[in-house]
Amino acid sequence: MAAIIKQFTIYTVPFIILGVLIFGYLKGVKLYEVFVEGAMEGFNISIKILPYLVTMLFAIAILRESGALNLITAACAPALKLLGIPPEVLPLVLMKPMSGSGSLGITAEIIQKYGPDSLIGRIASTMMGSTETIFYTMAVYYGAIGIKKMRHTLISAILAHGAGVIASCIICRMVFGS
Repeated sequence: MAAIIKQFTIYTVPFIILGVLIFGYLKGVKLYEVFVEGAMEGFNISIKILPYLVTMLFAIAILRESGALNLITAACAPALKLLGIPPEVLPLVLMKPMSGSGSLGITAEIIQKYGPDSLIGRIASTMMGSTETIFYTMAVYYGAIGIKKMRHTLISAILAHGAGVIASCIICRMVFGS
């Protein structure tokens, strides 16, 4: 059964791409011209969002290298323990909304220090899959289309992130024990 699934997945993406190309051709779409136009549009968007990305990466580097992340973790540890959130995952909780690669690095450090099968390692791994890089995503998409006012997006995204963090802790404790 696993061999069948593996063969199926190997051919799925090429068939989808081929299917889209055939469908476009049958509909009379000038495939090459449309592809080039899309590539130019993507390049222009990349140029527009570059300042937002550089600013975000700079802020993340300052947080990590200054030791501010460690100070925040130490200050919040007692409150986190009361909420059932291991203080060891706080750097991940704080970094994940800002940077996927930064949070992946923190997750790797947590797993290296505590082990992948430890409760803390499992909570960190679950958080990585249950939360989003809020500020990065907003900077990219809002920067690309020029939105300045975020309205309720940021608050909703932060609440969803908090729900993902809490759910990760609760579910891991239920499934793997404390």
